[in-house]
Amino acid sequence: MTYFLENTWLPDPAPAGTWQLTLTNLSDLSLRDFRLSLTSITRIMPDHTIAGATFHKRAANFHEFAPAQPAPLAPGESWTFSITGLNRSPFHRNDAAKTAWVTTPDGTHHPVMVGDLTHEGTVPALPQPRLPKGRLTLPFALLPWPNGIDATPGDAPVILHAPGATPANLRLMLSVDALHARLFPHTRKLFQLSAVPGSRALHFTTDHSLPTEGYRLEFGDVITLTAASEAGHRYGLIALAQMLHGAFTDPDYKFPESGQITDAPRYGWRGCHLDVSRHFWQIDEVSRVIDILAWHKLNIFHWHLTDDEGWRAEIKALPQLTAAGATRGADLPAMLPQLGDGANTQHQFYTQDQMRGLVAHAASLGIEVMPEIETPGHAACVLAAMPELADRTEQPDSYYSVQGYFNNALNPAMPAVYAMLETVFDEIADIFPSRYVHIGGDEVAANAWLGSPRAQQVMAQEGLTGTFELQSWFMRKVKAMLTARGKVMVGWNEIAHGGGVPPEDTLVMAWENPQVGIDLAREGYDVVMTPGQAYYLDMVQSGDWLDNGAGWAGPVPAQQSYDFEAEGDFPAELRDRMRGVQACIWCEHFTTTAWFNDLVFPRLGAMAEAAWTHKNNKDWQRFARQVRLHPTL
Repeated sequence: MTYFLENTWLPDPAPAGTWQLTLTNLSDLSLRDFRLSLTSITRIMPDHTIAGATFHKRAANFHEFAPAQPAPLAPGESWTFSITGLNRSPFHRNDAAKTAWVTTPDGTHHPVMVGDLTHEGTVPALPQPRLPKGRLTLPFALLPWPNGIDATPGDAPVILHAPGATPANLRLMLSVDALHARLFPHTRKLFQLSAVPGSRALHFTTDHSLPTEGYRLEFGDVITLTAASEAGHRYGLIALAQMLHGAFTDPDYKFPESGQITDAPRYGWRGCHLDVSRHFWQIDEVSRVIDILAWHKLNIFHWHLTDDEGWRAEIKALPQLTAAGATRGADLPAMLPQLGDGANTQHQFYTQDQMRGLVAHAASLGIEVMPEIETPGHAACVLAAMPELADRTEQPDSYYSVQGYFNNALNPAMPAVYAMLETVFDEIADIFPSRYVHIGGDEVAANAWLGSPRAQQVMAQEGLTGTFELQSWFMRKVKAMLTARGKVMVGWNEIAHGGGVPPEDTLVMAWENPQVGIDLAREGYDVVMTPGQAYYLDMVQSGDWLDNGAGWAGPVPAQQSYDFEAEGDFPAELRDRMRGVQACIWCEHFTTTAWFNDLVFPRLGAMAEAAWTHKNNKDWQRFARQVRLHPTL
């Protein structure tokens, strides 16, 4: 590596302090007339001071600088500059330059190695274990833990077989075996059709008095799996697969010799979200995420397909959305590299065939796929692909979002916006059979559209005051589009701002804090609880400056995710409004699979057990011992 960039944060002046950067030339040649580009979640505000550099441009997390003096940077020499006027003080080492490159006069981009952000006066803590050793209450590998179990451990059979089962039940059994084989390709098979020495028979029965997703397992010479539906049979098979896997891979685990498990989930909505806009995941990686969710008995996959940083869903009638909106690179006019990117151009999206294939794969595992199309905010990629959607009489930097994007919200005064959304929703509705379509609705800047003459005209005509009343007016039109297509609108809790959309056939996700969910339920909305303080799996897991992750919600250790009770202070009369819980995997910081695994696990399992297992059946120490057996990306 021939160039190295160091980051230091100094606490003065308050409140955001000073960001100091030092680029060292470790090559054998002098650097002349160069520019330094970097991506960073700590951003320069419009009102700032820079010493030692000139600031060329910024687009959200992308920044470009050049030395204030034109003298060459000789081999071994360093260039230091400092910046005040930041969006906030950093939380952790992740919050300064994440990637960087030097651009020389011939247009070549040279990668720069980047060091962690250091913080004067802070001594990093010694790393602490993410999990205690834990202990088993019963020696059965089950996660989430069942809500009713009374079983005696014994030796595991070499395999299970199902004499006399219907073809449908045999297909279901072998699909669970295939799921296990994908997640743990090095381990042995669990199910087959015929008896062999040491195998044990599995008998399927049906009892419509059981809950739809519930099951009963009775252990004896023959194992009987009873359920009211395919979903219940599937969850019972996954429970058997988990116990066999544990017994085959860890001598502390056994298989029931006798007894019974009677089980059903605590909540109907047990979801997990994945952001593929900020950091793109290949379709086989997303498929593995689906497999992991199935293994944890989750039933909703929330696919966050669009955001400022990229539009990832092919819309055949609007090919520009992926041609321009799914392409980022240092040499592009609009979609510049973002957090964790290098200078190279990236063009990444999912074809409709890929999306249909993933929906079918998820359905085969009992998981519903809900797409998210961000509206009206987080739409920088749409406006880059379709600039005709903007009000050209509005200044291009009249407002900026919390992520630092200028004028990134679709303008409700532009008829072309509605035509674009009608086209998008037509194709999305055809690809995704789910009743639910998530439209985002979050983080629109408080002064969005106030500089748009066309928006001001609409506000005057409709008697609207301020951004959020205009947003609410717009969202009611979006809801009508979805209703006409037989879809239910889902949005983040901000869709209730400014009067909100009608609560009937609207589902709201409470992410900012738990109290928001209670307030929304009181207003008549059905609510899914997904607070950042428990279920945002990109959050840092400790207060250590050098730990991985984002920090706006504070440290979220795995036990905090596990212990969090989403019902919390919900009054009894509002609890039927709480549909369930969901984890969110936001991917600004996730540039590698290793980072994904470090931040998502074991907290995904913690949320999954909280979604399935009733409060009085949860046990943090048992979970800590169990979760080590479970798969990662």
